[in-house]
Amino acid sequence: MNIQRQYSLPNCTLILEGLSNGVSPSDGRDTRPVLSILVNVECRFLGIPEKLQGGSSFLENLVKTVSEYAQGYLSGIPHPVHTQAEEDKVNLETLPDQHLHRLTWYPSFQTDNPVEMTLTTVQLFDLVESIDQFFADSQTLPDLTLQLQPLSRRYRPPDEPLAQRAIPATLGIASLVVAAFALFFIPSPEIKEPEPDLSAPTTETTPPEDTSSDSPPQ
Repeated sequence: MNIQRQYSLPNCTLILEGLSNGVSPSDGRDTRPVLSILVNVECRFLGIPEKLQGGSSFLENLVKTVSEYAQGYLSGIPHPVHTQAEEDKVNLETLPDQHLHRLTWYPSFQTDNPVEMTLTTVQLFDLVESIDQFFADSQTLPDLTLQLQPLSRRYRPPDEPLAQRAIPATLGIASLVVAAFALFFIPSPEIKEPEPDLSAPTTETTPPEDTSSDSPPQ
């Protein structure tokens, strides 16, 4: 019996077709038959008429290439390209526009005419998500695993020397010292009291009259 599994995202659809070898489902809650023998793989992108199509070699190359490229794109550290099967090679590279990616597929039946597609970052990560959904499906190719290894230290960019990293902090401290030293020699401003205005008329204050001596005798 032919089995088809489809993993659809808004901008990418991954379709796997195959057969079952009669192995019972590993998850008792999932009654679907196990797709254990892969016959055909199709990968389609929204707005792109061409499609990618192949068998087991194509799927393995696509999974490895896309996973390694996505890790490198997110981390900013390009991952090395691992050896692929001779058939259905897949290559990904970033275009000058950082939001565009060129996917090149070398089909085994058209070795002289590789298929090139320009993917947006959204299309690329919809492809990544469709692959993740496929690996999360225990009823589809359960024997196929994706071996992701941490990037070797030799691919990391060289660390900045400690002395070079300390230069900005040293310059900042030196600037503060120079500013404090300069302020030390600046004299404090002299504070003067305001001078009286001699042109203003002076007023004399007349003491109040003593009215007690003018009171009539009793």
